[in-house]
Amino acid sequence: MLTHFDAQGRAHMVDVSDKPSTARTAVAAGEVRMQPETLALVTEGRAGKGDVLGVARLAGIMAAKRTADLIPLCHPLPLTKVTLDLVADPALPGVRIEATVRTAGQTGVEMEALTAVSVAALTVYDMLKAAEKSMQIGNIRLLMKEGGKSGRYDAP
Repeated sequence: MLTHFDAQGRAHMVDVSDKPSTARTAVAAGEVRMQPETLALVTEGRAGKGDVLGVARLAGIMAAKRTADLIPLCHPLPLTKVTLDLVADPALPGVRIEATVRTAGQTGVEMEALTAVSVAALTVYDMLKAAEKSMQIGNIRLLMKEGGKSGRYDAP
């Protein structure tokens, strides 16, 4: 059942007022693929706009905190932890991104984790687009969520 629609099929915000507050965690991941020469700008600290991974990390954290402002039916949540790991991976080649988000609340933080990864990836692109416009953002997905009535989910 799709919970964001009422009996008449209209979109609505889910009422979570009767749900117990529980510990919630979500982990999401994604990547930005680029040419090895572009990745070298990151790893060697030669990107014209500065610390690509550091700025993208901050952008992802800020985005997680603003998810309810971006996704119309998301509840605003008091996040207790947001971490982003951005790793330059020559085998990709590109940057791998993973976000972990936590809260104690009545609804999960999957959208916050996915938003953090998405905005961090967009920030990597923005900071490197002068060097390469053909970078590809992709493979954004939920890896794990736990807490709440549905329990734990681990991506296959």
